[in-house]
Amino acid sequence: MTLLDRGWSQTLRDQVVKERIGGLINGTGGFIGLALNRGKILALVEQNHMPAIYATTAYADEGGLMSYGANDPELFRRGATMVDKILKGAKPADLPVEQAMKFEFVINLITAKQIGVTIPPNVLARADKVIKDAPG
Repeated sequence: MTLLDRGWSQTLRDQVVKERIGGLINGTGGFIGLALNRGKILALVEQNHMPAIYATTAYADEGGLMSYGANDPELFRRGATMVDKILKGAKPADLPVEQAMKFEFVINLITAKQIGVTIPPNVLARADKVIKDAPG
């Protein structure tokens, strides 16, 4: 099942309840589908008090429990650099393939408290960002 399937959210909700799924790992596959359905995914996880980890920080910033993935602003900067090189005459085929070099681990303690999850101090110490207060 992909997030672009019609009725995916009801199917997933039914499966979560039926199979008593205890957690979610949300990767980057189908990025556009994930971005378009972020609110639905977060609501499903919250309604079921399900711990989840996501591949982009936007989820943790918007109420997801935690995220670990490439630093989006850094990816966008690198992408802009590549576009600049192409606009200045470089052939895309001549540019090296690059992978993310900077990753972020974000933990949302507000969500942890809401779903009854305790994050061990050694895990908190490894986080690049810990969300403790609701955005102002």
